[in-house]
Amino acid sequence: MSAEVSSSPAPQEQIEQPINGSSPTQDPTSDSDANNSSVATPSNTPHNSHTSASLYVGELEPSVTEAMLFELFSTIGNVASIRVCRDAVTRRSLGYSYVNYNNTADGERALEELNYTLIKGRPCRIMWSQRDPALRKTGQGNVFIKNLDTAIDNKALHDTFAAFGNILSCKVAQDEFANSRGYGFVHYETAEAANNAIKHVNGMLLNEKKVFVGHHIPKKDRQSKFDEMKANFTNVYVKNIDPEVTDEEFRTMFENYGPITSASLSRDQDGVSRGFGFVNFQEHQHAAKAVEELHETELKGQTLYVSRAQKKHEREEELRKQYEAARVEKASKYQGVNLCDPIIFYG
Repeated sequence: MSAEVSSSPAPQEQIEQPINGSSPTQDPTSDSDANNSSVATPSNTPHNSHTSASLYVGELEPSVTEAMLFELFSTIGNVASIRVCRDAVTRRSLGYSYVNYNNTADGERALEELNYTLIKGRPCRIMWSQRDPALRKTGQGNVFIKNLDTAIDNKALHDTFAAFGNILSCKVAQDEFANSRGYGFVHYETAEAANNAIKHVNGMLLNEKKVFVGHHIPKKDRQSKFDEMKANFTNVYVKNIDPEVTDEEFRTMFENYGPITSASLSRDQDGVSRGFGFVNFQEHQHAAKAVEELHETELKGQTLYVSRAQKKHEREEELRKQYEAARVEKASKYQGVNLCDPIIFYG
């Protein structure tokens, strides 16, 4: 075995946060007649395009060495080489490695028998090393899954989706504490496999939770769609509404600007107004005019706040930016100021 050290980049992982904890696409109404999940047995048989027995091994604990990996992977067959990829400057492990066998059969066996084996307390994630960036970047085989039960880990996700085609990458998104964020990604080798997975798993119950499965939309495309939505909004948010304002008064106020599809005041369980509501116009220009003319006007002594209705992720991002700006301002305000006055003792 030859142990190599490299700072080569890892295979591209599709792990971006939807705006607002939701999928990049709208939830479709499932027409699947399945009402329970079935966990498939992964085939892990490589496509004919695999001409080498090179495996990617990820999710490694930082102290895992080439020797430790050799001890595990040599139980399958003759290992040609192993390299734990490291930072070029600090030499710290990047948490993934490449294991190369002398023949493809051993690679297949390792993928089937060792995937998610615990190495220093962490289940390793093994997949065929896909060094062709064109295949990774096409996005045709990328599938996004949301509403996952937190008990579903990488292995359970892989086992569920492996029946539909060869998987290049499979991962459940995690927070800084290694807890599931409730969504994940599967990258198939072919678009046909991805479509098949979406057809059969979307709307199914996995651990008693109905999951959404759809095509993953790249971040740049999501941003473009989001920008288009903002530029053509029809939904309006209104707050600082006097509790005495009736639903009819609220609706009439906005109907003066154009046809609306809905107008509702938020109320508590006792029917008391919470002081805010939403109006949805049929046309963007009418919504924009209502925002322009009604924002900061008075209604029954209250100054109204009228704006485009924002998604939850937008509000969270806005609050985060406001907090960060306030923190920076506070830090700069006291920069160079000595808050401790000298203590003078008099004899």
